[in-house]
This record gives sequence, C-alpha cells and structure tokens, in this order.
Amino acid sequence: MMEQMARSVIGQDQVVRTLTLALLCNGNVLLEGLPGTAKTRSIKTLSSVLEANLGRIQFTPDLLPSDVTGNEVYQDNQGVSELIFQQGPIFNELVLADEINRAPAKVQAALLEAMEERQVTVAGKTYKLPALFMVLATQNPIEQEGTYPLPEAQMDRFLMKISVDYPTSDAELAIVRMLQAEEAAAGAELTAISQDHIFAARDTIGAMKIAEPVERYLVDLVMATRQPEAYCEKLASWVDTGSSPRATIALHRTARASAWLDGRDHVTPDDVQSVAHAVLRHRLILSYEALADRVSADDVIDEIIAQVAVG
Repeated sequence: MMEQMARSVIGQDQVVRTLTLALLCNGNVLLEGLPGTAKTRSIKTLSSVLEANLGRIQFTPDLLPSDVTGNEVYQDNQGVSELIFQQGPIFNELVLADEINRAPAKVQAALLEAMEERQVTVAGKTYKLPALFMVLATQNPIEQEGTYPLPEAQMDRFLMKISVDYPTSDAELAIVRMLQAEEAAAGAELTAISQDHIFAARDTIGAMKIAEPVERYLVDLVMATRQPEAYCEKLASWVDTGSSPRATIALHRTARASAWLDGRDHVTPDDVQSVAHAVLRHRLILSYEALADRVSADDVIDEIIAQVAVG
C-alpha cells in the first residue's frame, strides 16, 4: 500500500508512513502543512488504494453541524409523512475534513463522538459508522484570518499529527513530470489493496506484546510532559500543560504498528522514539516563554527524548 501511495505522493515518504500507521491503529490524523504540499492528494490516494468511500467536508465559517452528521427530514411515504434520517458525509469510510480550523467550535464538536466512539447520535438515535472509519483533517499553519483554534478535546482525539514539509528539489522535479504524465492520461494506475488485509493487520498488531522496560519508557516520556521540572529547568519553563493518558495509549499502539510495519514481532525504544513526535506534538501546550523564544513542540519532544533514560 505504501509503495502504491508513494507513486502518486512523491517526496512525502514520512507522510505516507504515518498515514499507514494511523490506518493500522484505527486512528484519526491531522495533517498540517503549507498550501500545495499534497495533503489532500495523500488522502485521496489512500482512498483509491483501499477502494474506500471518501467523504469530503469543506469546512467554512457558515457550516452547520447537520452538514457534517446529517439530519432528519420529513418525507411522504404513501401519503404518510414520516421522519427519515439522511446521512451526512461523516458516514463514509474515509472522511476528509478539509481546512478543519475554518469552522467554528460547534461544527468541530460534531466530529467528537464520531472520532472517539465511531458512532453518531442525532435526535436521540445512535447510528454506527463504517468499520473502516477514519477522519483525516487538514489545516494551514500560517493562515490565521478567519480560522478558529481547534479545542484541546478535539486535538486529543487525533491519534497523530503530521507536519507536511515542502519536498526536495529532486522530488519537486519528479512531481512536475508525474502531473504532466497525468494530464496526458499516461499516469500510472494504482493497484487496489483489499481492506481485509488492514483488518487482519490490526488484529495482529493488537495481539503484539511489549516488554515491560519499553512500556515503562514510553510511560516515562508522557510523564515527562506533565512533570518536566523533574528533568531540567529548561523543560519546566517550556511546558505549560502536558499530555493526557490518550497519549500513552497512542504511543503504545503506534509503536507496535511501527515494529510490525518493519517486519518485527517485538517493540524497541527506537520504535517509540520514531512515533513520539507525531503522537505528542499536538498534545502539548507550550508556555508563553517557549512561544516567545520560538521553541516548537518538536523541540520540546527532542529535549524530552534526550532527558528520559531508556529502560
């Protein structure tokens, strides 16, 4: 699947791998990057490779919660008016929440139940979502006009946050050539992957065990975000609020998926470190001092990894 995606999403190998990890972990993903960095294309390519239904929601300031979840409408059924529930775009297997920070908090909150419990409640009735359900949201990190910050409760429901960077010059040249080939209708056809393989992989990853020293290590990483003063004064001055227990659960799950993806049946500290940034960067609230000194969440995580001893 990763090989197929890499043929269409050039120069973003880390994005492809992280999307795959999130899919294997049955988690949601937030992609943050500048315009034109293939965020939407990555999601569309993933849906093509999986032959999954893709529902796209273009988030705008005038969007309503019912535009996301669906609502009940009166319909005439053989002369009898009855309420019929019309499903919204959230009822697709993959849901692209494009520019998610352009909608107000009330609309963003409409996603909370779906992202956490894989169900939607409308007018007192609960509707289950598809087995292969995944929210993939995008946002622009530099455009602040007309945007609404995502609530912390919603940020915490994203398993991973992917920072999408610009491609290298060689990759950009390959992108231009690929798009020209697509315009000439000579683009490479992608081979679809059965969704059953994803479900089977999830079962295998769910059954994997992690040695206690590695488990202790990943817990210590999360605890360092809550008690940074126990490690160094610099960390304590950077972190205002640490990560929730969801971060520990996410680290445990994604480290197992990373090891499985590399063909191993055991998890190493390197697996934990390889996913730590994507799992923790959106679960930290930095202090004013850190923001003033232009310290990023990734800088804080680098320092935490340097400070926390490997068990």
